[in-house]
Amino acid sequence: MTFRLSPLLTACAASALLAACAVGPKAPDASLPPMASGAFVSVMPGTANAAVVSSPARDDWWRLYADPTLDGLIEQAFTRNNELEAAVGNLRAVRASLSEARAGRLPTTNTNAAGSYARASANSGAVPGATNGQPLDETEVYDAGLDVAYEIDLFGRVGSTIRAARADADAQAAALDVIRVSVAAETARAYADACSANAQILVAERSLALQQDTVDLTQRLLEGGAGTGLDTARARALLASTRATLPTLRAQRDGALYRLSTLTGVTPAEASGAARGCVRPPQLSQPIPVGDGAALLARRPDVRQAERALAATAARVNVATASLYPSISLGGAIGTTAADAGDLGDDASFNFSVGPLISWSFPNILVARARIAAADARTDAALASFDQTVLLALQETETALTNYANELDRRAALTEARDQAANAARLARLRFDAGADSFLTVLDAQRTQAGADATLAQSEALVTTYQIALFKALAGGWQGES
Repeated sequence: MTFRLSPLLTACAASALLAACAVGPKAPDASLPPMASGAFVSVMPGTANAAVVSSPARDDWWRLYADPTLDGLIEQAFTRNNELEAAVGNLRAVRASLSEARAGRLPTTNTNAAGSYARASANSGAVPGATNGQPLDETEVYDAGLDVAYEIDLFGRVGSTIRAARADADAQAAALDVIRVSVAAETARAYADACSANAQILVAERSLALQQDTVDLTQRLLEGGAGTGLDTARARALLASTRATLPTLRAQRDGALYRLSTLTGVTPAEASGAARGCVRPPQLSQPIPVGDGAALLARRPDVRQAERALAATAARVNVATASLYPSISLGGAIGTTAADAGDLGDDASFNFSVGPLISWSFPNILVARARIAAADARTDAALASFDQTVLLALQETETALTNYANELDRRAALTEARDQAANAARLARLRFDAGADSFLTVLDAQRTQAGADATLAQSEALVTTYQIALFKALAGGWQGES
């Protein structure tokens, strides 16, 4: 219902309403758990993880690899990645909505102008004094005016709407940063995967060359009467088995290149030639700086996004609560009405009105209370999502730290195993040439060496993969870009 108040009633109502202008709950507590601000479990004193240090994490982490190709690819991804462009567009849209919400603080204005030329029918009976069948005089009416209204935000509806829109804009900015972190990490991962696949191809090709020599040897021995067909068949079987690994490795390399092309905004045909020719995954020459839990959660844009989403839902509870109370506006209108367009400026044509306007959906408040209950439920859900995001951020980082540390230990053991296997293959060949061992011993030693070489190459790839996963968990790559 809508009604106007006298000045006295207006003053009385304003005094009463001002006393109750603070409505709605406070924002829920989005504080971090106490243990989240300490050192990571994997880098606490007493843990043997020399691959990381507790100094502050770097934003431009990819530069630690000192690889110009990688630097250029990530810069290209930041410039041309389509997901980033879409996120930037979404952010602009949300910020425009924030500007719209802020406009609620300003008066609304409406201008109008109209002119009409009319004659009523005497047969309608709608005009008093008209004679049936005799037309009335034709009339002209011209009207122009300006209406102004300003909502007095006694109960915080406008302010809460602005806070919710601002939190939405902040959350969308954080969502953009989440994508930027992912693009940087996935670009580095695709490049590293291409390099690692090429490195494993080289290892397989070296094994093939060695095994081909063995096949040639067994063939010569067979032709000279000193060998057997069984030895030749076994040597050829080992050679074919190793050769069978190459198509899979080439497919892995090509798949990584195609991922890289998509991330950098080009077609597969335009995939980086430098990445295609890379034969060694990026290498670090220093420990990774990781900071601590508090710094991590301050950096992680997904945590910030969840916190801003929580703030937005809390503000919307206040918006819903404000609907329980009257909406008060101050309005005014000024205009002029005349029967001739030339008389619109005359004093006699001037008219105006001014006064407060109250709108109140009372006593039917069931809809408002249902909206409040729904907003409260969404706030509870947002708070739970925030808590879960914090835990997942810590889980992801701790997992990345332990995966990296343990893969480094595994790589060290595999390096020793590869060296010993190579030495065993060399000795087996010497003993076979001297007639001290059978050719089966040589084949077994070569098979062990090829397996050790391949496993070590896979571990080298995993080390780089876990490094990049750790950098991604530490959320580098977005600061200063929003």
